[in-house]
Amino acid sequence: MGFSIALIVFSGLMMLLVLMHKGKGGGLSDMFGGGMQSSVGGSSVAERNLDRITIVVGLLWFACIVVLGILTKVNN
Repeated sequence: MGFSIALIVFSGLMMLLVLMHKGKGGGLSDMFGGGMQSSVGGSSVAERNLDRITIVVGLLWFACIVVLGILTKVNN
């Protein structure tokens, strides 16, 4: 039960963190006018920290999925 709740929390955090990232260009956002902004060239400290936090939350999210899969297999 605890891992299911953790998975829900980490899923919500992943959605928020991914949406907070700045677009890198070359994707669908450029097609619809998102590429009109000029980039300064280089990532700020806040962007690097956001990247790190996203990676950590992603790894925790993946770990929850693996643990839930193992627990489901053991209980059946």
